[in-house]
Amino acid sequence: MRTYLALTTAAAVLAGVGATAYAATPAAPAQDARPLTGLRVLISNDDSMRAARANNSDGLGLYELRRALCAAGADVVVMAPWQVQSGKGTAVTNGGVVTAQRRTTLPAGYESDCAGAPSQGAVFGVCLADGACADDTPSATPADTVKLALRGGLKAKVGWSEHPDLVLTGINSGPNVSASVNDSGTVGAAVAAIDQGVPAIAFSSSGDATNTFFPLANYRVHADFGARLVAGLVERDLLNPAFALKVDYPDVSAGQRAKAPVWTRVGDGAVVFHDFRQRGGAGGDTFDIALGLCPLDGSGAGECAEGRADADSTWLLDKGHVTIAPITWDRTYGTPVDARRELNRVERYVRHDAPRP
Repeated sequence: MRTYLALTTAAAVLAGVGATAYAATPAAPAQDARPLTGLRVLISNDDSMRAARANNSDGLGLYELRRALCAAGADVVVMAPWQVQSGKGTAVTNGGVVTAQRRTTLPAGYESDCAGAPSQGAVFGVCLADGACADDTPSATPADTVKLALRGGLKAKVGWSEHPDLVLTGINSGPNVSASVNDSGTVGAAVAAIDQGVPAIAFSSSGDATNTFFPLANYRVHADFGARLVAGLVERDLLNPAFALKVDYPDVSAGQRAKAPVWTRVGDGAVVFHDFRQRGGAGGDTFDIALGLCPLDGSGAGECAEGRADADSTWLLDKGHVTIAPITWDRTYGTPVDARRELNRVERYVRHDAPRP
C-alpha cells in the first residue's frame, strides 16, 4: 500500500490547495556551518511566492528553502510566479509584457532570514501586466520566471551581471513523481534553467496523510536536507547543466523518519491521471476536468501500471525514502551520451555519501 494515499481528493496529489506561512526565526548559524558562502542561487517554484493559504500550498516551501540556503551562506534571490501555477510544466508566455514586483512585506517569521546576504534574499513575484501586479493579475509561468531571471531580470533587479551558480525550484506542495513529472511546473522551471546552461535542482515534499495539508515540518526537514545536499554537490564539484536533479521527500509530519536517499528513475506509470467528464450526457460540448486516482494497492493496469523497480513513486510513496532522479533537458529516450559520466558521479554520491535525512 502507498502510505501517503489516504486521499480525500485526487486533485491534491498534484497541487494541493492553500496556506498561511509562519516559522520560528532560526538561530544564526556558526561561521563554520556556512558551507555555501559565495554561492549565488536563484529560487523559483510553481506554487507562487504568496504563502497565504491555510494549508501551506502556495509557496511556504519556497520560504523554507530560502531560509535554509541563506543560513548556509548562499546569496539568494527569488523570482517566482505571482499566482499558483501548478501543472504548467514547461509552458511559456510568447508575447505581451511581464512585471517583476518586489515583495516588501514577507511572511511572518521569514523577514530576516537573508538579512546578511548581499542581495538580502530579495523576493519578486512575476505577473503578466504592464504595471503593478494586483491580487487578481494573471501570472507568469514557472518557466517564464526562470527565463526572465536568466535573460536580464537578475541583472536589472539585483545587479547580477552573470548567471547564478545554481537554480533551485520548490519546495513544491506535494510530490512530483511518475507521469506527473511532465506536468510539474516545479520540474519545468528546473528544465528551463538547464536549457540556459545553469545547473538546477527541483524539490517537492509530500503532504500529510490526507495530502490536502502540507505541514511546515515537512518543508523544514526537506529544506535543511536540501541545503546539505547542495553543499555536498558543490564540495565535490558535481553541479553541471547536463541534467537537473529532482528531489522528492516523504511525509514525516507524524513523527516518522525519512529513509536514506535513493537514486531512482522517473516511474513509467501514473499515480494520478487527467479525467474529462462530459456534462449533460452525450452530445454536450462541456467537460469537467478532474484528476483520477490510480489503484492504491499497485494493481493498476494501462497507464497506472508501474514497470520500473527503481521508480521514484515506488521508493518515495511505498517505501518512505528520499528519492533523487536525473531529468534531462532534451527528454530523449535513455540517457544522453554526453551526460553519462556526470550522471554516474552524482549517482555514486547519492548512493554512498549524500546527507542522511
